[in-house]
Amino acid sequence: MAALFSNLSDMKTASIILSIVLLLLSCSQEHIIQSTPHDNPEIQLDIPSDFPALNPAVSRNKPTKYGVELGEKFFHEKKFSGNNTISCASCHNQSSAFADNHAQAIGIYGRVGLRNTPPIQNLAFMKFYNWDGNKLTLESQPLVPIITHEEMNSSILEVIEKIKNDYDYRDLFRKAFGDEGITPDRIYRSIAQYEYTLISANSKYDKVKRNEGETFTESEARGYQAFKIKCASCHSTELFTDQSFRNVGFPLNPSPEEAGRGRVTWIPADYMRFRVPSLRNAEYTAPYGSFGQFPTLKAVLDYFDNGVLEADNLDPILKANGNRIPLSEQEKEDIIAFIKTLSDRTFVGK
Repeated sequence: MAALFSNLSDMKTASIILSIVLLLLSCSQEHIIQSTPHDNPEIQLDIPSDFPALNPAVSRNKPTKYGVELGEKFFHEKKFSGNNTISCASCHNQSSAFADNHAQAIGIYGRVGLRNTPPIQNLAFMKFYNWDGNKLTLESQPLVPIITHEEMNSSILEVIEKIKNDYDYRDLFRKAFGDEGITPDRIYRSIAQYEYTLISANSKYDKVKRNEGETFTESEARGYQAFKIKCASCHSTELFTDQSFRNVGFPLNPSPEEAGRGRVTWIPADYMRFRVPSLRNAEYTAPYGSFGQFPTLKAVLDYFDNGVLEADNLDPILKANGNRIPLSEQEKEDIIAFIKTLSDRTFVGK
């Protein structure tokens, strides 16, 4: 009989302990991410007419509400750098059309990178990424700055370790991907989804083309005509780049690490060839050139007019014109006026 009461007492004690545990768990529910499914609608990209086709990777990683939200949060996350001081947004500033206005990128501890920071507008329509085109998808690009000594000087595993216990990140991963699993692939995909939404197509040029009440000034109209004759062979399509790789005889980067497209292909003919940059929002992205050789658009046009560096693989168009693009001072002024019509003030937040 005593044993029975002892057992009953033990059971009562266990029951009380279990009740307390359940109460504590109940009280802390606000700190636990629920595992219920979450609606994550696809975001329809506003694709302008006459733009080139989307990169095929977009169809395999379509932007979603929470995927984009997560990617934007990552874009501004300084924990991606080794000392928690540098994020993607540190070099890609919206007010500078997501460039940084430095001759060469500046990363962790003030380290200077090899090249100029490119703007990141309209990337969904690009075939190649980075100056030398070493990446073919946006999903494969974020690791480059993360591990580069002069940029973030970190690793993706170190990044995951820093954020793995963050409630907001766990919540967003669940909403974006269905569970809280934080993986490198999901990080890269979410950043790409955010960047796919950065579409710039609301400049004065676009409004003139769409007959929305805007008209070119006389200088802009003359500049447009001169541009089509002197510049459009490289800066074609509605992206204002044909996405080709060309050696246009710009001053050479003194770094022995630089070889342009040749760093990727190891083909001598690709030495110092670089991807033709888009001229959309060029007004905001000075200095210009693969390592910021030119402080202004006028300096670029002056260089072409005065003559470029000779090279065996110099672009045939330049070779056929005596290694230069002859331009009058009036043509330079007018072309710059036209290029400024490609500025999308809404896109840069101005």
